[in-house]
Amino acid sequence: MERTLAMIKPDATERGIAGKIISRIEDEGFCVLGMRMLSMTLTQAQGFYAVHRERPFFDDLTAFMSSGQTIVLVLEREDAIRCWRDVMGATNPEEATEGTIRKEHGESIERNSTHGSDAPDTAAFEIGYWFSGADFSS
Repeated sequence: MERTLAMIKPDATERGIAGKIISRIEDEGFCVLGMRMLSMTLTQAQGFYAVHRERPFFDDLTAFMSSGQTIVLVLEREDAIRCWRDVMGATNPEEATEGTIRKEHGESIERNSTHGSDAPDTAAFEIGYWFSGADFSS
């Protein structure tokens, strides 16, 4: 079994579609081990996305992610990272495959409703960032 971090971004929570996304997560066979809603501060967003600090989109991304409520989840299943990324679809909703969350709910490359870890080391960092000290043992 593998774990990954998923986020339902502020654009999705403000439109009231978080429940649809959570239902989709469960329908896809993920076990939700942890979930919390938070209003990310700019400092938290900058820390979480620090890997992108030198990228031109960093300021816009962190401002957006600290603009409203976000739901962060720890998901578990076989091949969780790849499976969640497949369910989300391409970062740009215009390029996402039909039936993916970003194709169905994303509004733009920034307001694309969801986030997911891209590798095991990233998942470990991201889960620890939002769920520090949490025990997900079964």
